Amino acid sequence: MIVSGTDALLVMISVAVAAVITTTWTVVSILGSFTGAATVTLPVTTDNRVADGLSLGATGHATALEVTFPVLPSGPAGLLAWAGALNQVVVLVILAIVFLLAYRLRSQVLFTPRSGWIIGSGGFVLVVVGAIAQFLDGWGRSLLADLAGANGRIPGESAHFSMEFSAVPFLLGTAMLLVGGVFQFGGRLQKDTEGLV
Repeated sequence: MIVSGTDALLVMISVAVAAVITTTWTVVSILGSFTGAATVTLPVTTDNRVADGLSLGATGHATALEVTFPVLPSGPAGLLAWAGALNQVVVLVILAIVFLLAYRLRSQVLFTPRSGWIIGSGGFVLVVVGAIAQFLDGWGRSLLADLAGANGRIPGESAHFSMEFSAVPFLLGTAMLLVGGVFQFGGRLQKDTEGLV
């Protein structure tokens, strides 16, 4: 056996512990951003912040700036808090799917009527929630960059919305949707072959 019942049980315990630790860390981070000093990496969308002192005739400008705020303004802090909470939802969905798979392996009943639906729904949640979280995070950081003057814009220069997009939630979500389809197909095969052996 590649995965024994004991291995599956250890995975289930590890996943449960990881869920508690990551959720606690997220809650503490969100509360901390509202109650005290916070250091945030902000996008710099202009060429005004040039990098001086480069060798070999190289030139450059900053694309990000780490800024410490004594207190975050409530608007951007709320956006970043929601982004953090939604990112934690993404983590919990992944952990829940891993827990489900380990549980099914341990029980030796892999294909059940609900397994495919649960995994497929988890994939859909990953795609949607992951995209919303990235949008809110980029919006909050761009607002902070403007409020703090991190972009050093000259008069008349237009403001830009800056967002880093990670394809990881989309790829994981798509993979989970496909795995959910495989589970539904496996469930039908299992039902069709019951009683034949």
